[in-house]
Amino acid sequence: MNLSFVWSIVTKVIDICLLWIVFYYILKNVRNNNKMILIIKGVIIILFVKIISDLLNLNAVGVILEYAVEWGPLALIVVFQPEIRSVLESIGRTQLLGRHKVLTMGEREKLVNEIMLAIEWFKKNHIGALIVIEREISLQEYINNSTKIYSDINSYLLETIFFPNSPLHDGGVIIQGDKITCAGSVFKTSMNQNLSKRLGTRHRAALGVAEESDAIALVVSEESGRASIAIDGELHYNLSNEEFRNMLIYELGPKSETFFDSDDHMESEGEEND
Repeated sequence: MNLSFVWSIVTKVIDICLLWIVFYYILKNVRNNNKMILIIKGVIIILFVKIISDLLNLNAVGVILEYAVEWGPLALIVVFQPEIRSVLESIGRTQLLGRHKVLTMGEREKLVNEIMLAIEWFKKNHIGALIVIEREISLQEYINNSTKIYSDINSYLLETIFFPNSPLHDGGVIIQGDKITCAGSVFKTSMNQNLSKRLGTRHRAALGVAEESDAIALVVSEESGRASIAIDGELHYNLSNEEFRNMLIYELGPKSETFFDSDDHMESEGEEND
């Protein structure tokens, strides 16, 4: 076994690993984009029909599908340019080493408690709010165009930011780790046609950032006082305080620990009620 043979093996392993990493991040970001999922399903159906037509010698269908396969990629790039760009931007924003900061159990508990205090106050006083928690996909493009804060998480600060007529109350807050990074962020709104027409800009912005990233978007309606969470391109509307807290705990922590966190929290609530 000479050196050139060993080097060829190493380069092939590196080649395969890089290919898998590329596919991993593409699939990871595509799964959060509903339109891209529909595109992929359509391509798979066309290829499946093409294979069937070749096996059954369906000449007319085969000729049409040959044109579709030949010119399809160019048509997809032109028609779905915004969706493709969105996926590529998501891949570019992905942090290869994970979150800015992996929170300890104590830090997660403090983060959830401070957020819940603010959410309950927003609901009680019918004050609109949008709080976005960054995870693996960076939200730096929104941070760059907002007012920087870089403060420890604090319910009073969140209440002050979203208080009516505050200069920053119309935008959103971004949290990185256990810090409030910025306020007044403006997010792209969702174009989901299935979203209720009664939901306003805040809900559409929350769903929009959840569609193009893995962020957790927390939103409170100014009109109804209802609290919702948008995550993975889905809006969980009108959650109770308990449902809101449990979902937040689950999504913030490692799945192996969230069950213990939730159970501990349930026990502590039971003791307080007693």
